Amino acid sequence: MTTTPPPLHGPEFEADPHPAYRWLRENEPVHRVDLPGGAWAWVVTRYGDAREVLADPEMLKDPLAGEETWFKAGLGLPYDHRDSLRRSMVNVDSPDHARLRRVAGAAFTPRRVRALEESAERVTARLLDALVASSDPDLVRDLAYPLPIAIICDVLGVPETDRSEFHRQAAVIDSSSYEEIEAIAATTDWFDSYLGSLVDARLAEPTDDLLNDLVQAHRAGDLTRDEVTSTAFLLLVAGHETTVALIGNMLLTLLRHPDLWERVRDDRSLLGPAIEESLRLESPLQNATWRFPARPTTVGGVRLEAGEPVLVSLLAAGRDPERYEDPDTFDLERGSSHLSFGHGAHFCVGAQLARMEARVAVGAVLDRLSGPRLRVPESELRWWPSMIMHGLFALPVTFDPGR
Repeated sequence: MTTTPPPLHGPEFEADPHPAYRWLRENEPVHRVDLPGGAWAWVVTRYGDAREVLADPEMLKDPLAGEETWFKAGLGLPYDHRDSLRRSMVNVDSPDHARLRRVAGAAFTPRRVRALEESAERVTARLLDALVASSDPDLVRDLAYPLPIAIICDVLGVPETDRSEFHRQAAVIDSSSYEEIEAIAATTDWFDSYLGSLVDARLAEPTDDLLNDLVQAHRAGDLTRDEVTSTAFLLLVAGHETTVALIGNMLLTLLRHPDLWERVRDDRSLLGPAIEESLRLESPLQNATWRFPARPTTVGGVRLEAGEPVLVSLLAAGRDPERYEDPDTFDLERGSSHLSFGHGAHFCVGAQLARMEARVAVGAVLDRLSGPRLRVPESELRWWPSMIMHGLFALPVTFDPGR
């Protein structure tokens, strides 16, 4: 067995990160990894340690709590260091976190979620009509990517005339690596300006969308203007790219296992468990977003100093044999226990929205496509070069006609 820690970057790692994380769980469960700009971070890989860190209120989320080298390296992007994009619930701690979460969570009312599900069904049907007619169908490009962006545009009330540019700018955040700081910074400049213009429009004329709810909370004194634009930006990034990855990763997993595809197609009561098991096995979040100890602490027997950046590996925790029996197997009877939406105070506020979009998208694919299979060798699939996300650029398929 090698005594050298495996690299946590590069095409080979991105295509299959699980062997590297297995090595770390077994040998260095709290591992120091070097990052661009002279920065570095601790990566936590075992389920028990991961759950403990995620729930610890002394593991701060505010980027200003990070030590200087990390901060200067610009690794907080796309959750930028500007208050107009930074002051969302993912980047603040108690008591501000609870206040922001309460306002944002209240916007996901049953009425609004039902309306979004109806919209998701309409958009999915239209996208699949085009995919079935395409000469080169792709389940990420033609479905997993455009569906969540359409839903998040509905949530925020983005005008139809602006959606193509909104889509283009969002793609930069999804597909860029940490080395592409200039590209990400230019995109956050665009979103900073654009979201500000949407807020100005809601202040002038109220509408019926989540962004208007946030603006009205600002009028009532419950949110600052920076918190409104920051929350909108969080919903874009967290509510879009994670769902793209969830849908794409789940469809790839089912394509790898035609027997599972048939079981879920024939028994839709298994669709929910299949979503949860996909979340565990191929978490759309490779690592939870940055945390910083408020004071010196110990995790997994390793001493961490105040302000040192910490990444919790959800991919590694999801396959920890100390937590899951036969952890590399897709088991529809396993149950829904996983950390892919987080744990504790920062549990994903949009988890049910993501599950709904995955249920609609994957269910529709099961209905429409017969005998689907990859159109290229799996070794040719490309994954996002991200320390945070775990998703596919494309998923080209072929299928039998006539279903």
